[in-house]
Amino acid sequence: MKVGYRRVSTEEQNLDRQDLSGVEKIFEEKVSGATRDRPALAELIAFVRDGDHVVIHSIDRLARDLRDLQNIVEELNAKGVEVEFIHERLLFSNKSDDPMSRFQLHMMGAFAEFERSIIKKRQAEGIAKAKARGAYKGRKRSIDPQAVKRLKDSGMPIAQIARTLNISRMSVYRNLD
Repeated sequence: MKVGYRRVSTEEQNLDRQDLSGVEKIFEEKVSGATRDRPALAELIAFVRDGDHVVIHSIDRLARDLRDLQNIVEELNAKGVEVEFIHERLLFSNKSDDPMSRFQLHMMGAFAEFERSIIKKRQAEGIAKAKARGAYKGRKRSIDPQAVKRLKDSGMPIAQIARTLNISRMSVYRNLD
C-alpha cells in the first residue's frame, strides 16, 4: 500500500504544497516537527505493514531533529516499509542500503535541524526587541491563577489541584508564587 505523510507546524499553515498524488491513504497533522509526539505520525507507524511504501514530500516534513529522523526511517525500514522523500529523490528500504542515500539523509536532516535552531534564535531576538519597546504581551494565560489559589486555600493538595485543573504540578506551584 502507498501511504502518505504531510505535516506543517501551525494551524495557519497549509498542507497543499505537499503534493502526494497516487497515495492510497494520507496521514496529516499541524504540529511542530521538533517533537516526536505527533499523533498522525504514530498512527502511520502503527498502520503500515511489511511491503508498504511511505511517501513524504521532503525530509524536513518528517522531522526537524537528525536523531529523530534517523530513528523514524529505521523504525519504518525495520517493519519492511520503504520510505520515499519526493523533493530529495531519496528512497530507503531494508532491502537495499545505499551509503550515498544515507549520507544525504544525514546531511539534509542536519540542515533541517540547523534551520530549526536558526528560526528559534530569530524568534527569541524578535521577542526580546518587542519586549524592549513594550509591544510584546506574550501568549494569553491558559491557567486561571485565582482558581489555583482558591483550590489551595480550600486545603486541596497540589497533586489534586493539578488533576482537577488538568495541569502539571509545576504549573500549580508557578501560579501560587
